[in-house]
Amino acid sequence: MAEKLRFADLAPGQVYRSAARITVTAAEIVAFARQFDPQPFHLDAAAAEHGPFAGLAASGWHTTAVTMRLLVDGGLPLAGGIVGAGVDELRWLQPVRPGDVLGVECEVLEVIPSRSRPGQGRARVMARTLTADGTLVQSWIATLVLRG
Repeated sequence: MAEKLRFADLAPGQVYRSAARITVTAAEIVAFARQFDPQPFHLDAAAAEHGPFAGLAASGWHTTAVTMRLLVDGGLPLAGGIVGAGVDELRWLQPVRPGDVLGVECEVLEVIPSRSRPGQGRARVMARTLTADGTLVQSWIATLVLRG
């Protein structure tokens, strides 16, 4: 595994990509929905055919959870873990379907040094979740808290 990044290692314009990929299955879509987002278009393929996505689709929150897993598994290799101070501009751009293979890329937008803790600070990053064919399904901008 690559060395973990610290605050001083980050600079605007850097892009990190997950080597890992996650294939989303119909069973996982239904299981997540059953527990966290129990709407017909996430729970039942037949009912979903007549829903807003014209077929079974993962909850946006499921996609967000998959994105986080991909970031933690190396898509954003931060020392001390990924600690968020907030997420802005969360967008679900396309539905995630059974069989979609997802990966993530993360771009450093801004690095903000702490005024009271030298060598530490915050970074604003954009995470993009893409299918294997490059379709952008989700994006967000997050502010992360980073140690030295």
